[in-house]
Amino acid sequence: MSKAVKVDEDAKSRLEELQAEIRLRTGESVTQQELLSRLIDDAYGDKDDVVDSFRESTVPLSATEKEAMGHGRFSSGVTTEEEDIDEILYG
Repeated sequence: MSKAVKVDEDAKSRLEELQAEIRLRTGESVTQQELLSRLIDDAYGDKDDVVDSFRESTVPLSATEKEAMGHGRFSSGVTTEEEDIDEILYG
């Protein structure tokens, strides 16, 4: 059973480019439906990556985000040793 899926012009253009690239590199012609099915199968195997791509924030932070976190920081003048942290955390 075939259903129509609407895609924007940019996505349609990239799909056509992929289709042409497959034809050039392999000599095989594939339909856009075959190509979309393959892409969906591949994405289905990496569900976590696909889901994560729709999250508002990403980890790790970008260089710009890291730099923004550094603004406003200041030194208290106190040196903290690893033992101090252990004492605070573990008593």
